Parts: sequence; C-alpha cells; structure tokens
Amino acid sequence: MKKQKGFSLIELLIVVAIILIIAAIAIPNLLRARIAANESSAAASLRTIATAQQSFQTAYPAVGYAGTIAVLGPPAAGCAAPAATNACIIDVTLAAGTKSGYTFASTGAGGPPATSFLSTANAVTVNSTGVKGFCGTEDNVVRFITPDPGPVASAAVCVGATYTAIGQ
Repeated sequence: MKKQKGFSLIELLIVVAIILIIAAIAIPNLLRARIAANESSAAASLRTIATAQQSFQTAYPAVGYAGTIAVLGPPAAGCAAPAATNACIIDVTLAAGTKSGYTFASTGAGGPPATSFLSTANAVTVNSTGVKGFCGTEDNVVRFITPDPGPVASAAVCVGATYTAIGQ
C-alpha cells in the first residue's frame, strides 16, 4: 500500500474545533472592549460639547447657550464665517448627533439669553454599542448611570444622586 501525504479528516476537524473554542473565548472580550471604547468616546464628546457651549455663550452673550447641538457645528455648506446659527465650534459628525455608537443632544434653557444647558449621550443599542448613559450641564462635569435609562429629563435629574460624576 502506498503512503499518502496530507491530513486526515479527523485531524482537520480537531483543528477547526480548537479554532472555534478560541473564537468563542475571544469574541465576548472583543465586544466588551468595543463597548468600553464607545463609552470613553461618548464621555469625551460630552466634555467637548460642554466646552463648546461655554465658548458659544462667551461669543454670543445675547443668545446665551446654544439651543441645539447642531448650532454648535458648521452649516452643510462648510464654515466660511461662524455665526449664532452655526458657530463652527464642533465637528460635523458630532453636530449631527451620532458618533461611536451613541446619540448626542444638547439643549439650552432659560432666558433669553439661555442661562443653562443639558447635554446627553445615550447608547444607540443598549448592551451592544454601550451600557452607560451620560449627561452634563453648565458645570462641565460629565456624569454617568448604568444601565443607560434613555434620555435625561432635566438638568436636575442629571445633577441628582442617580448619576455619578466621572472621576468620583
């Protein structure tokens, strides 16, 4: 009988089984890492929005804080000259309201001029793109809650005891 070179079917099945076991162990860790990265990006984006709101209020004191997140970004045609309707302070992606698996909103309140604002970041798909909900106000402190309860009703809820300030 002539000896054949190569792998038997059993040997190939064992290799495939080992690869599947390794993938089953690695994929959940990969998903958790992606969620952590999205949450980190959301917190940083809320800090950016809060700084942009402070800059907007300084540049346009008669208006106060921006009424929406879109006002902080550039117009569709690009940013030739900043104005109270499109301040060109944040990038177009963040101004559109969705970035890194989170949706963002920022609304001014009071006035005119608007004397306060509330910014929120909520996971597009809870437990898939993110687990935490984030919010911030004019005190420029980013707060979070787990699990993400959805949009925050008011600045008082954000500052309340249910949300934890990042770094505390």
